[in-house]
Amino acid sequence: FLLAEFPYYGSLRIIILFLLLVSYVITLSGNILIITVILRHQSLRTPMYFFLSNLSIVEIFITTTVTPKFLSIIAFGNRKIPLWGCYLQCYFYFVLASVDFFLLAVMAFDRFVAICQPLHYVTVMSCRLCISFALFCWFGGLASTLLPTILFFYLPICGSNVIDHFFCDIDPILKLVCQGPGPYKYSKFKTSSFTVLGSLLCIAVSYTFVIIAIFKIKADGQRWKTFSTCSSHLILVLIFYSGSVIMCLRFINGSAVNFNKMPVVLNTIVTPMLNPFIYTLRNRQVKSAIQAVF
Repeated sequence: FLLAEFPYYGSLRIIILFLLLVSYVITLSGNILIITVILRHQSLRTPMYFFLSNLSIVEIFITTTVTPKFLSIIAFGNRKIPLWGCYLQCYFYFVLASVDFFLLAVMAFDRFVAICQPLHYVTVMSCRLCISFALFCWFGGLASTLLPTILFFYLPICGSNVIDHFFCDIDPILKLVCQGPGPYKYSKFKTSSFTVLGSLLCIAVSYTFVIIAIFKIKADGQRWKTFSTCSSHLILVLIFYSGSVIMCLRFINGSAVNFNKMPVVLNTIVTPMLNPFIYTLRNRQVKSAIQAVF
């Protein structure tokens, strides 16, 4: 396959290349920093930070799946990607995105237990349950994308070999299929709906109970302090799901023909870069742990 040619030239191309490279370095260093601090600082060995470390691992992998190839396209015009490389990139992107959705839902449940059932938090969110949740997120991501990937592999490709995207995403490749990709598209829609909308429903239910519990607190200061414990997670959810819901809606209204790259840029480049800042700049405990470790 040939990925789409980068349309910007001259000084603007150099600026975009520099910004993309800087964002990639920030993403790697920031998320590695979070994982290191959580592992080395005793006070951060709690369920919330255990899931956060898993989230940071996913963010490192998901941006590494897409960004290096995007950098090579801009810097060297290296648009070629082999068939097996294209399928692997597509598969791992959707596996990691699915793991991301499941982790965000599990983190919402963690905040629900911490705020609505604080006296039972240690009992409910036991080490065994946390590990089970983490395994479910990783294996759930692998399993939920397996059938669509198998169907996708057997789709007959003919005509143009140019993919209108900066990485091997499914929708641009579907334009190159010889015959209508009806069964595959239906399978992909069901998988996307289950992963995105299902996890979003879990988050919505958890935070409904959290908001009700917060409004029952009489002291305003205590109310805001309680809300601040889940504000970082809420910000990350809003950023991540805003792009993902748009991508899912394309299957409903048929807008995959006019593919928009911005939601993918948001989820693969912007969100992984912002994750360390969201959880450090708004969290005194993490900032104190970073100072203590380094």
